[in-house]
Amino acid sequence: MKAPPKSPTQAKVKIWYDGACPLCLREIALMRRLDRKGAIEFFDVAEGDDPSCPIDQGRLLERFHAEEDGKIVSGAEAFAAMWRAIPLLRPLGLLARNRAFLAVLEWLYIGYLRVRPRVQRIARALD
Repeated sequence: MKAPPKSPTQAKVKIWYDGACPLCLREIALMRRLDRKGAIEFFDVAEGDDPSCPIDQGRLLERFHAEEDGKIVSGAEAFAAMWRAIPLLRPLGLLARNRAFLAVLEWLYIGYLRVRPRVQRIARALD
């Protein structure tokens, strides 16, 4: 017997992002445009607009977080969850289910976190 289809609220992916980060704002704006079916709920951590979030705001600001199918993930795995919710990016998100590929994405993400403050300063100067 087949499982019943997920309701729209069950299928939603939650994304917590740093609304004080100019890079994050640009990326989230792009993801909102690509999310034509409204499959993602976006929450600005800097504004604290999700009081039901079970994760401390400080931890949320350290790394990118998402909730997919009731499981909270962070880093590259969170990006992959977001990508799976967007038809155009879904193939990349599915590819990230491969642990070796996800490990490479996580390695790249950690490298990005190291340079993020400098890149943010440049982005703010350009705004």
